[in-house]
Amino acid sequence: MDQSLSEGRLNGIDCDVHPAVESMKVLLPYFDEHWQEQVTVRGIDGLDPTSYPPQMRVNCRPDWRGQDRIPVTKVAQLSSQALDGLGSQLAICNCLYGVQSVYDENFAAALARAVNSWIQTEWLDCEPRLRASIIIPTQNPDLAVAEIERLAPDRRFVQVMVLAMGDMPLGRRFYWPIYEACARHGLPLGIHAGSAFRHAPSCTGWPSFYLEDYVAQAESFQAQLASLICEGVFTKYPDLSVVMMESGFSWLPNFMWRSNKTWRAMRAEIPWVDRPPADIIRDHVRFTLQPTDEPPLAADLDRILNQVGTDEALLYSTDYPHWHFEGSNMLPIGLSPAMIRKIAHENPRKAFPRLQEVAV
Repeated sequence: MDQSLSEGRLNGIDCDVHPAVESMKVLLPYFDEHWQEQVTVRGIDGLDPTSYPPQMRVNCRPDWRGQDRIPVTKVAQLSSQALDGLGSQLAICNCLYGVQSVYDENFAAALARAVNSWIQTEWLDCEPRLRASIIIPTQNPDLAVAEIERLAPDRRFVQVMVLAMGDMPLGRRFYWPIYEACARHGLPLGIHAGSAFRHAPSCTGWPSFYLEDYVAQAESFQAQLASLICEGVFTKYPDLSVVMMESGFSWLPNFMWRSNKTWRAMRAEIPWVDRPPADIIRDHVRFTLQPTDEPPLAADLDRILNQVGTDEALLYSTDYPHWHFEGSNMLPIGLSPAMIRKIAHENPRKAFPRLQEVAV
């Protein structure tokens, strides 16, 4: 591998970084008067996601965390460590906060608006190399669409983000207005690891340890991918693309093979799916690189990528400040220079059409 790449000077497009909300206090100016009062009177002091607790060691590399309880709450830190430090020309901010875990859909909408406005003002306005995802209240598709419409004119927002685990499978028609808005504005749907914890994160119930929850996240991505395909989302919205973030990808060959095999036997049940699921995945679905569930041998990774059947599936990401790789070597071993360029530069620009407006 080129020495500059091994040292992290990739100059790529980082498709997944995580600015964090320090406290509800920083969001307060972005609520309207009613919700400012409600947040204050009700003593709502924070909604950190329990699916990725800030204090967990895996949440942040020690030298990135510093003395702060919650890492990366300031744009200068992200610029220094993720952009300059890891050598990225652009980065997409995916702010994980408790928007989709709130039961009150009106408060969820107000919270989404506040988080997005905070990202817009205190991150995007301050650092021209940043882009962001639109956070939406999936509890109510009408309110979610309203938030998409509000922010879609700002071309620095490049996708719409939801969590991998929520109230129901994402293919259900309940969510289709969101997908129509995404397709109309050319915004991919980003599905990020995480849960609203309405239901157990495992199909066998509630786990005892965080490790179980973390590993089970991959199952949820597979279930959501099957739902989107089988319910006919990509048939209804052929221009919709999906980005799966922190999903891993080594499970893809088996999932694609099993989906194709079962579809051939049961396609009469879902006549709107008129081609093999693996072909739909190759055309519509992309996967961020980190955390990379790579095998120990480079040849095995090459075999997995060949079985996936497209060199456009993977998108470069560091998952900053989450801690998944040694030093600054965030790329799997054995990738060719041509594949690295695809993952770090060409694939992100294809996956996020608004990034094509940025000069290389």
